[in-house]
Amino acid sequence: MATITAGDFRNGKTFEYEGKPMVVVEFQHVKPGKGAAFVRTKMKNLITGAVTETSFNPTAKFEEAYVERKEAEYSYNDGNLYYFMDPETYELEPVDGNKLGDNFRFVKENMTCTISSYKGEVFSVDPPNFVELEVAQTDPGFAGNTATNVTKPATLETGAEVKVPLFINPGDKIKIDTRTGEYLERAKG
Repeated sequence: MATITAGDFRNGKTFEYEGKPMVVVEFQHVKPGKGAAFVRTKMKNLITGAVTETSFNPTAKFEEAYVERKEAEYSYNDGNLYYFMDPETYELEPVDGNKLGDNFRFVKENMTCTISSYKGEVFSVDPPNFVELEVAQTDPGFAGNTATNVTKPATLETGAEVKVPLFINPGDKIKIDTRTGEYLERAKG
């Protein structure tokens, strides 16, 4: 295992702190006029998502936390278990439903997601940043109404609800940013 010091911190850097995997969200090197320099660090627990802030001596040593990220295809769910297929081995890996974020509502079968794990334990499943989904239900669109700032609710084929422009109709395919849950555009073709 490689060791890093607090002086090496950068946004996105992963390290072990008190036996838990953390990721640096924000950091600031502080050199006060009197006293020793320190690194003010905002960090997030990769397993629980809890964000904490603390200060470290720049020479404080930490083990680097190796996070494994792999692509896997969403297959199906059975109760609270969601199964993902490894594209190389074709093995199905079950993931507990509480490890799935809110943005998983935009995932349908056969979509490729990124599964992140630490020491063999899955802690998050990230869908693609952009997905194209069919609008299952919304009020009929109004031809010629292309005002983009006026929206209406729409239910997608995955059951997710989003706001869409008035000209979108049931059956239309639309592009969604899964990080924000926002409508981007009507899908081409």
